[in-house]
Amino acid sequence: MGILNWFSRSGPSAQKLVAGSFTVDRSGRVLTTTVGSGGYPRGLLDAAGREVLSLFREARAVRMPLAELDLHFASLRIKAREMQGGAIIFLSPPSTPATSSPARKEHP
Repeated sequence: MGILNWFSRSGPSAQKLVAGSFTVDRSGRVLTTTVGSGGYPRGLLDAAGREVLSLFREARAVRMPLAELDLHFASLRIKAREMQGGAIIFLSPPSTPATSSPARKEHP
């Protein structure tokens, strides 16, 4: 019966990504967040904030107007808007593709 225990063990499970938003100050420190404490580690939010601010600064340095960015990864969507002295960042799992509606017939 010991071999049956191998099949009943639960293996490592994938962590479900949570949606939420957070704001960062001009140095990238998290000020406010709606992301639950179990969602993402605080250090990861700080690092994401610094990278987003870096993108906005680099765009300004080359005189490219950039007020908002939208990044799509396989398992995460990051949308950010620059604010005076910081940014607001929205995190969300990618949405499932919408089903297309049936084709409409055109009448002459």
